[in-house]
Amino acid sequence: MCGIVGIFNYQTPRVVIDPVELRSIRDQMTARGPDDFGEWFSKDYRLALGHRRLSILDLTDKGKQPMQSREGSIIIVFNGEIYNYRALRKKLKHKGYVFNSQSDTEVLLYLYKEYGVNMFSHLRGMYAFVLWDNIKKGLLLARDPFGIKPLYYADDGKTIRIASQVKALLKSHSIDKTPDLAGNAGFCIWGYVPEPYSFYKNIQALPSGSYMWVDKEGRGQSKKFCDITEILAQASLKKIKFTSVEIKEYLYDVFSKSVRSHLISDVPVGVFLSAGFDSTVITALAAEAQSQKLKTVTIGFTECRGTPFDETHIAEEVSKRYGTDHHTVWISKKDFQAELPTILNVMDQPTVDGINSYFVSKAANEIGLKVVLSGLGGDELFGTYKTFRYIPFVTRLTKICNINPYFGKLMRQWIVSCFRNKISSKYAGLLEYGNSYSRAYLLGRARFMPWEISEMLGKTAASVGLKELEAHFFELTEGIQNIRSNHLKISALEITQYMRSQLLRHTDWAGMTHSLETRVPFVDIEVIKAIAPLFSLVNKPTKLDMANSIKKTLPQSVFTRPKTGFFTPLNKWLQSNDQSLSKNEGFRCWMFQVFKHFNESQQ
Repeated sequence: MCGIVGIFNYQTPRVVIDPVELRSIRDQMTARGPDDFGEWFSKDYRLALGHRRLSILDLTDKGKQPMQSREGSIIIVFNGEIYNYRALRKKLKHKGYVFNSQSDTEVLLYLYKEYGVNMFSHLRGMYAFVLWDNIKKGLLLARDPFGIKPLYYADDGKTIRIASQVKALLKSHSIDKTPDLAGNAGFCIWGYVPEPYSFYKNIQALPSGSYMWVDKEGRGQSKKFCDITEILAQASLKKIKFTSVEIKEYLYDVFSKSVRSHLISDVPVGVFLSAGFDSTVITALAAEAQSQKLKTVTIGFTECRGTPFDETHIAEEVSKRYGTDHHTVWISKKDFQAELPTILNVMDQPTVDGINSYFVSKAANEIGLKVVLSGLGGDELFGTYKTFRYIPFVTRLTKICNINPYFGKLMRQWIVSCFRNKISSKYAGLLEYGNSYSRAYLLGRARFMPWEISEMLGKTAASVGLKELEAHFFELTEGIQNIRSNHLKISALEITQYMRSQLLRHTDWAGMTHSLETRVPFVDIEVIKAIAPLFSLVNKPTKLDMANSIKKTLPQSVFTRPKTGFFTPLNKWLQSNDQSLSKNEGFRCWMFQVFKHFNESQQ
């Protein structure tokens, strides 16, 4: 895991890159890579690449970046992990390539040399990289299919600047901080900025599963090499048959292989352990896969001690069951208040989530871990979010009522004007937004409904932002049209929206703040290809099947405990300052606080 930077002046007449600018962007990401740093400049100083290193594979100087091919024609900076790099290295060696290191970075160099932009179908991992081809005189940007690793760029028509973080790019004085109204509107609706927007108009995310080519003609359009929605559409067409016994055996095989591949490291790998099925299954499989004692980390909140949200005692049972070196860390309101300024400063884009990830990553770092496994992604696969029940119900109800969306809009406007603050805005929008899966998804996931966001943005900015977001809403609708399974339709929405733009993003910045790489075995291209077809079955698998597939059975307390996930008592921490706040208002209060911080940082 690392921080990467690229600056390419493709304009004519050419402008020389200032090394100070590169280093300012790079060293803003020191926490992403505290172990080493590097830089490379082309002879004419039109191109510069920078790197901050968190050493995980090949800890020697041979793994140092930027890294060049033997003849110097290809240079790369890379952030992430390629889990099948050993197999790829072996194939490339048979083709005659000679390696200087044991790193996965060098594998990417020669994989590109062998296959060019067709290299991506060979990769299993999480990655974002910038690669210079000195023969073609072009720059290749690429990002993994799920968007686990971030990559942002700012292009002013003369120079493109690239980095792992938005706030790193802002260290360049050449980037305008004008707000992106679509990104701002997205945050006000969902509590996160939807990809590919950012909080700033001139900074965008490279879309997940895409690559982009930049040469003397400038920046080309990003091109998809992998589309998760299309994979789910293909999975929904497959006709397969499994018995209940075969499903469990199959789940064990798929997940155990994924966990084993995610354990590849030259430093110890730990696990974030809660009391739910996802992290306990990963703990069991990781403990089974390696001989050395596994470290596990759990956080507890003092306000939740002894309540159903207290996961610590069950996590300790799981630790004893699998013989892990377990660490429980307690977090209080006082800890939250002490860390709040830091949390807001390191938050790369505004989000209402990530507090729990910040504290559990901090705890992992304090016990000496550089790498952990997380159970993120299990809910999106197995359908345990409320949206998997809510969306089909709402769309069926709307279909039965046969309400025209225009009439639904009129009804919503009437309800809001007559019963403002007396009825939920989501109930008011039920008939307007319940007519399709994508619109019902917005209804279910929204923090504020679209007609409410002028409270935060102002009427004009809200109107412009929503207009710009229409393309995003259209893509949501179009993207799931070919998926025949209702379960997989919602999986597609959750994976490409909430998981990608919120969960994975805050997992990255929260972990990297503490120089911690978080790996997600459920969020894996081979896993989704293998598992997705099962959810078209009548007897589709559940998390209970996954849990029962483990050879060394999980403790009984894991099976009997209700689902809560990694809970944070944020509302209590906020409400304690104002007892008049309801639960919803308390959370919205946090949104306003985050939004205010980012607005002030634009000044």
